[in-house]
Amino acid sequence: MKGFFNKILRINLKTKTFKEESIPDSVYETYLGGKGLGTYLLMKENPPGVDPLSPGNRLIFALGPITNSRIYGSCRHGVFTKSPLTGIFSESYAGGKAAESMSRTGYDAFIFEEASESPVWVEVSDQNIIFHDAKDLWGKDTYFTEDEVLKKVNQKGAGALVIGPAGENLVRYAVIENDYWRSLGRTGVGAVMGSKKVKAIVFHGEKKREVAFPDRIEQFAKETLERGKDNPGVQNYKRMGTPMLVAMNNAVGGFPSKYWHLGTFDGWEKISAEALLERCQVKPSACLRCFVACGNLSEILQGRHKGLKIEGPEYETIYAFGGLCMIHEIEEIAYLNDICDRLGMDTISAGSLCAFAMEASETGRIQERISWGDVDRIAQLLHDISSRKGIGAILAEGIRHAAKTWEMEDVAIHVKGLDPAGYEPRVLKGMGLANATSDRGACHLRATFYKAELAGMIPMDQMEEKAKLFLEFEDRFNIHDSLILCRFYRDLYWDWSYLSTIVEMTTGLKLDEAGLRKISSTIQNETRRFNLREGMTPKDDTLPKRFFDEPLGKDGKTIRREDLQKMLKDYYALRGWNPEGIPH
Repeated sequence: MKGFFNKILRINLKTKTFKEESIPDSVYETYLGGKGLGTYLLMKENPPGVDPLSPGNRLIFALGPITNSRIYGSCRHGVFTKSPLTGIFSESYAGGKAAESMSRTGYDAFIFEEASESPVWVEVSDQNIIFHDAKDLWGKDTYFTEDEVLKKVNQKGAGALVIGPAGENLVRYAVIENDYWRSLGRTGVGAVMGSKKVKAIVFHGEKKREVAFPDRIEQFAKETLERGKDNPGVQNYKRMGTPMLVAMNNAVGGFPSKYWHLGTFDGWEKISAEALLERCQVKPSACLRCFVACGNLSEILQGRHKGLKIEGPEYETIYAFGGLCMIHEIEEIAYLNDICDRLGMDTISAGSLCAFAMEASETGRIQERISWGDVDRIAQLLHDISSRKGIGAILAEGIRHAAKTWEMEDVAIHVKGLDPAGYEPRVLKGMGLANATSDRGACHLRATFYKAELAGMIPMDQMEEKAKLFLEFEDRFNIHDSLILCRFYRDLYWDWSYLSTIVEMTTGLKLDEAGLRKISSTIQNETRRFNLREGMTPKDDTLPKRFFDEPLGKDGKTIRREDLQKMLKDYYALRGWNPEGIPH
């Protein structure tokens, strides 16, 4: 099929062998690529009930039909596996430049199976697959590793995916990184790569996807740039990036702080987008095929971290270390962000667990003294998590394990084992539905529904019609993830006709809104079946007890159990599932 190579690559790490396999058009017609293809392969390949850190768990990287094309927002890749943090479906996506290098090898997906006995890094090209000894890289940070493997390959246009010490030591929220700061960030995919003893994967080649209508793509790209370059949302992202959400969420009392006890952060102005621009030298930074340029390439200008350069910190990192851990300086958050990136750790889960340890310390559940806002203690804790020292060994296992160990299960904030992002469901009620139903645990990105509520598309407290609007978002973004398109082009491609056009220009498939939503529904049903197969039950579609029982802020906000149940009931019905949340 146009837009695809109709080929995947299977790499056996135990035997150091590989083989090409063909994928029929019917699979792409049903699932497209990206998330659709990754879900199809994971469901087919993974043994039911497999231990996520055992050799039997597959690690699958997938691309979409728009990868390495002129379509804006298209330079992204996805990874699919069973999560070592949640025990259910795992997906994560990253930008940067690596996706185009991956595509030029001539494959739509890469399946890594079994495990190597000793550390390796794998070179994948359109000519050959080479297994290199990685003993000299084991223990090194992500930046050094990426530099080294790219230097060794010495191929123009090569891209590398790497893990840091956290992935090697099987920290259950370790990430896979590329281009230094771009992360396959959530659910512990780096630990799966580490369990397979793979330190890095380098991609390079010359293959090009054959698209259905190249001339139309050229024209479409020009029109998108024309429509988008002066768009107010695009301008805001370019100027301030995701940190602009600090002010927006504080304004509505929905900025989680002090491990979810507060909905506003006193002194938030010092960790805002404006503070970042004022206190650091900031340049907009973009992935390939992008004019939004939401990344802030920041250099700290003064103080003890003077000279530190990082892309970020992003909003979620500011929320996790600023809000939850009560850190009041943007430079210190950037410093902790840099530690996480070098070690290869998800900043949302890492920051959440550091805050959880502070809560445990304050309430006497642990003997260690860890005070709110103590940057140096947090920095040490991050290193201890990565190397599994002291209480770091407990925190490395994730929130469910730490909560059980310290008898704090009623205090812990997570859904299905995943720590939520920085949107307060007691205020943004639709984010309660999003967190409860996401196929990978508490997730802000599967539907980005905070956008609908913060932008006033639906009142925050309204329950009627909320599930319906939520589905509008979720269905669109299943298609985004199957193409794979960046979330920050959602406004520019909001109308279904744009998505239909993108699919037709690349693949030749003519699909209207109903056709696209059918694909989305198929994917959503499959991820649901995967999770039910792995032991999740619909009763797990819920929220932490505190969101129901602990009033927030001066207005005493909570989310009522009956309100969540109402939204869930509506959601199941709209999805075509039975009242218990099981796909027919």
